[in-house]
Amino acid sequence: MEKNINLKSNSYKFISQGFFFAGAMAIAEPSTVLPLIVHYFSGSNVLVGTFSSLLRGGAILMQLYAAFHAQSYPTVLPFLKKVFVFRTVSWFSLGLVIYLFSYSHSTVLVLFGIGMFIFSFSAGFGAVYFQELLGKSFTKEYRGKVLAARQFASGFAGILSGGVSAYFLTNFLKPDSFAYLFMFSGIIMAFSFTFMLFFKEKDKVNVSQKEKKFGKFIKNSTALLKTDKYLRIQVISRLIAYSFWFVVPFIILNAKERIGISGKDVGFIISLQMTGAMLSNILWGKLSSIGRNRIIVILSFSIMILAIALAVLANSIIHYYLVFFIIGAGMDGFRLSFSNLILIISPEEKRPVYIAVQNNITSIGMFFSIPGGALISWLGFEAVGIMTVIMLIIGFIMSFRLKCA
Repeated sequence: MEKNINLKSNSYKFISQGFFFAGAMAIAEPSTVLPLIVHYFSGSNVLVGTFSSLLRGGAILMQLYAAFHAQSYPTVLPFLKKVFVFRTVSWFSLGLVIYLFSYSHSTVLVLFGIGMFIFSFSAGFGAVYFQELLGKSFTKEYRGKVLAARQFASGFAGILSGGVSAYFLTNFLKPDSFAYLFMFSGIIMAFSFTFMLFFKEKDKVNVSQKEKKFGKFIKNSTALLKTDKYLRIQVISRLIAYSFWFVVPFIILNAKERIGISGKDVGFIISLQMTGAMLSNILWGKLSSIGRNRIIVILSFSIMILAIALAVLANSIIHYYLVFFIIGAGMDGFRLSFSNLILIISPEEKRPVYIAVQNNITSIGMFFSIPGGALISWLGFEAVGIMTVIMLIIGFIMSFRLKCA
């Protein structure tokens, strides 16, 4: 076994970082808490979709630019540490913005958007560096188990965070409760990154010669989609998988309109979503460790179709509990399988490029909640939900063509 490959100490650090980072993010959960915050300051579904997309989308071009340089780096951890600083500061600042400028809703929205852009922008670099570190540190069989363990730990952290969110939302008035959520989670996020400071990274021997110009790199990267059939199928499949973002950020708002929900309900829903994610990883980890990543994608499509269909028909709080429980399982299934599949099909020397090409194109899906918000305002939640189910069925059919080994 190569030095610094499949080290238990590295896997523990990777899992621990995931636990605290997921806990920090779940306190101000993007699928539930964030829509409530944006809706409070704007009252607009379109803005809810815009901010939801901005948080998740990352800086699309930045992933390619990061890969342009990273393909020639023997190590990426020094660059990843800088990303950690930017992400922590920008996330904590979101709480400060709400606390200091809540008297002006327009000011909050503008500054909130800037802070979220910085957080998302830095993620564009971090995604490439982080997956490159994961790819070089663990073999594909061991990596699946580590990813599942990390996501299991993240789900458990999310359950605990649901209680924290419920505490702030119940015991403090809006918008101060929103501010406290982000500032407290910012502190937890800073702590989460300390684990990766001691990660042992091996030097990569097979590196690519960096192109002289970024434009040439873009041309070469685009050519990969033409020459690598399996990369092309995987990118399209993952992009379709993201179609659930057309409706997911609006399910909590639809529940509020249909049946009315309290701060305690929101906290419990967050915990249920994380419970679904956590428990599903027992199955995802087992399947991934025996090379069944394609089966994970197929199952994730199936349960996400079920979740969106149920959200369209839901008329009680129990229904919404079940919806978010299933959504948590589906999201983690997609996350684990596609993260592992891209590392499996990519050559070592071109791994950052393959990661960036997949993430760059499929990041478009992160912005589906923007047209989703507009369509819901125009056609209604039910119509957009049915449209999303149809798209997911198409992705389900395509997923049978994925390369899994």
